[in-house]
Parts: sequence; structure tokens; C-alpha cells
Amino acid sequence: MNKNVHRMVALKEIEILTGHTGKVWCVAFSPDGLILASCGEDKTIRLWTKDSQSWTCKAILTEGHQRTVRSVAWSPCGRLLASASFDGTTCVWEKSGGSFECIATLEGHENEVKSATFSPSGQYLATCSRDKSVWVWEVSEDNEYECLSVLNAHSGDVKKVVWHPHVDVVASASYDNTAKLYKEEDDDWVSFATLQSHESSIWGLDFSPDGKNIVTCSEDKSIKIWREYLPGNKQNIPTKDGNPVWKCVCTIQGFTDRPIYDVAWSKLTNCIATAGGDNLIRILKEGDKSDEDSPSFEQVTSIKAHTEDVNCVTWSPKVPGFLASCSDDLTVKLWNFVE
Repeated sequence: MNKNVHRMVALKEIEILTGHTGKVWCVAFSPDGLILASCGEDKTIRLWTKDSQSWTCKAILTEGHQRTVRSVAWSPCGRLLASASFDGTTCVWEKSGGSFECIATLEGHENEVKSATFSPSGQYLATCSRDKSVWVWEVSEDNEYECLSVLNAHSGDVKKVVWHPHVDVVASASYDNTAKLYKEEDDDWVSFATLQSHESSIWGLDFSPDGKNIVTCSEDKSIKIWREYLPGNKQNIPTKDGNPVWKCVCTIQGFTDRPIYDVAWSKLTNCIATAGGDNLIRILKEGDKSDEDSPSFEQVTSIKAHTEDVNCVTWSPKVPGFLASCSDDLTVKLWNFVE
């Protein structure tokens, strides 16, 4: 991978958001891009909004969890926020008037819940845990949550779950060095694909905007791009039981000597942002002459973003190039990626 492409690009720091008193684990923009949620070791969730010039903390949600809050995610309508905690629970918060209140506490996982995320249809919520399981919950109109399936496909701690952008398919990343995909089949949920190529734990993953590719990042210091091949594909790649197969089509490595903790694929610009143990944020972009079956990705810029590990990066769903990050250094930062 080229270290830098010869074009004018920059990742510019816009603002530093302070207030958390422990490591900040996750940041997530609301669907309209107007609220940024952050969560962390201090057991709280902070909600930030932009005033005339700067982003300020408008609410601190403190009543939901007894231990570290590991992740936060918004529902597609922006009315609900899910939080996953080391206390073994997932809380669902509802916006009511100008405030958020906890309307449901989901229990069942045997250990820390690492990630929770709503499906694009808003019909499902997926959670995952150190207990090696992925749970799929049904979200009813009256905010009742029923566990539809407990999926025990992994042999290690499950770090993250993320939904396909257009259909109800969920992917998970695990300490067992694999990612897996699940779908509903015959009134149950099943694992139908395993992504196996990393040499160590997969910390993060995300779908491309069209859902035809997945990016994964790992303790093994590499990033991998996986492509979906449907039954009857022109490349004659064999599939089984009518399910697509996912193949690793690109490995990006050699640019860091530290684990990569998170990765986010922008739905607006198609750029990939990474967060890692080297305290850097890197922006990757597919080359102009890239082949879809053997794509090439280039690092277009990088920046020492924080003074300690960068735990999470997330793109704004509404403003191209607008990025948020968070770190062990107790801060949330806002960035603008300019090409």
C-alpha cells in the first residue's frame, strides 16, 4: 500500500470535547447528524449537540449502567439509543421531549455486553458479549423487546455487531479471529458465512455503502476487505445452499506496528477511517483503477489524533468528511477530512 497518495488531502481537528472521567469507548452520530453520543469507563453516556459554533454536552445519562458503557448506537428513526455495558445489560433510551429516559433494560448475557446495534429496518436489535454469543431481539411498536435467537457460532469473545445497510443481515467480529454473518431462516436466525483469514482477534468491522463489501480490522495489525459472491456469480466462485460466499479480496498491512481497534466505512464518501493502538487515525481510499475482485486501497492521510489508544471512529451520516473519534485519553475529538 502506498504510504500517501500525491493529492492535497488533510484531516483537520475541529474541536476537542471533554467531560468524561475515564476511557471513552464509543461515539455514534444520530441519523440526522445533529447529536453525537459518547460513552465510556465512567459508566455514563454523554449527548453532544452543536450550538452556533461549538459542540457542547446537553445531557449526561447516568441511571442506566453499573459498570463501563462499551458502545452506543442509534435506531434508524433517531428516537432510540441503545447502550451496551460491562454490567451484562443493554439499555434502550427513548427521546421524550428534550430528554432521554431509559425505557428498557435487556438482560440475559452471562458476561459483559460489548456492542448493540439496531437493524436498518428498525425491527431488530443485535447484541454481543464476552459470553461468545450474539443475540437478536425483536423491537415491537410499543417498545417491548423479545429475544428471537441466541447465536453461539463463535468460540471466543464477540467484540462487535453491525448490520448490513439495506437488508436484515447482521455481522459479528470475535476474538476467535473470525467474522460471521447471520440471517433469518425458517423462523430462526442462522449463521450462513464465516470470514476467516485474520491471524488474531477481529476488533471491528463495517459494511461498504452498497453492502457488497465488508472491512475488518484486527489485533494482527492488518485490515482486510471481503467481497460478497452470490450464487451463479460470473467468477465461478462456488457457493453452498443458495447462500452467498464472502472472500477476502484485499489485505492492507505493514503501515502500523500496533493493533487496529476500529474501522468505519463512510456511506457518503466511500472512504475508510481506522482507529488504532498507535494513537493515529488513518484514512484509506480505493484506488482509481482498482479491480472489484482484487481491489487496491491507499492511505491518503494519517494524523496522531490522541495521546493514547484511539478506540472508535465514526463518520457523520449527513456531512461528508465529518468524523468523530474517542480515546483512552478521556477525550472525544471532531475532525474534517478534506480532499
